[in-house]
Amino acid sequence: MIEADQVVKHFGDVHALNGITLSVDEGEIFGLLGPNGAGKTTLVRILATLLKPTSGRCTLGGIDPHRDPMAVRALIGLAGQNAAVDDLLTGRENLEIVGRLYQLDRAEARRRADDILERLSLTDAADRQVRTYSGGMRRRIDLGASLVGRPRILILDEPTTGLDPRTRNELWQLIRDLVSDGATVLLTTQYLEEADELADRLAVIDLGHIIAEGTPDELKERLGGDRLMASPTEPDDMARVVSILEQVGATAPYVDDRRQQASIPVTNRIEALLAAGQLFENEQIALRDLAVTRPSLDDVFLSITGKRAETDEPEPAAAGRKGRRR
Repeated sequence: MIEADQVVKHFGDVHALNGITLSVDEGEIFGLLGPNGAGKTTLVRILATLLKPTSGRCTLGGIDPHRDPMAVRALIGLAGQNAAVDDLLTGRENLEIVGRLYQLDRAEARRRADDILERLSLTDAADRQVRTYSGGMRRRIDLGASLVGRPRILILDEPTTGLDPRTRNELWQLIRDLVSDGATVLLTTQYLEEADELADRLAVIDLGHIIAEGTPDELKERLGGDRLMASPTEPDDMARVVSILEQVGATAPYVDDRRQQASIPVTNRIEALLAAGQLFENEQIALRDLAVTRPSLDDVFLSITGKRAETDEPEPAAAGRKGRRR
């Protein structure tokens, strides 16, 4: 349903995208994961007919968005990072206006608005001005506007940014419901938990390049399956923790300074845990935590990019991006 082939986008000397190639199947949730400034929104704007690539080609439902933008706009729904709703209109009026822009007659626009309001649990607030809505309600009505045209492809650019956990979980369930009804979803996010929860497959993008792609489990397997993790009670004991993990594992421990923990891949969970516990007891090292865990997408992202996904890099002119090549 979505194809991108060597898509490049330059803003003057700034190289926002440097040859992005990806493919999204029908009925799939495909996650595009990366920090601010990575190029995610630039790619979304190209797919949504809002920008033209410097070079390369993309199609949505087999249609080139820049040769036939109107056909693509009839095919997609787009929810951007900021809620694009009119504060002075009611929730219902916002949805009906979008329906009319899709050239629906008044009765059909009203029917679709009512259906979406019910699905989004906004029926009780339908006739209130949007300026009275909470942030989560505004985000839901914005997502609803992208659904009025019953799109085959839904493009969501960081749809849950700034939402509380409960509202985020509600939107996650709505996205799953849309896919079960036949939609294809391209989701960009900074949140590793969100990508892990929703995406059938995902690509990690950094500095305009896709640097890893696969299912969440496939990416986690890159770090070797189970890991033995230890966190000292006293930060000054980290060097001693690392030394003990070196005795238990076959590879050098990975140290996460932010979390104040070290970890190593292990093949036998029980043996590794017992051996490490005995060594820590012998050395009288107090621990906050000692456990065997699977790698998280956070571990994967840090391993392959050297930084965490949730950063505050500006886009598109992030420091160090100008003319950068790999």
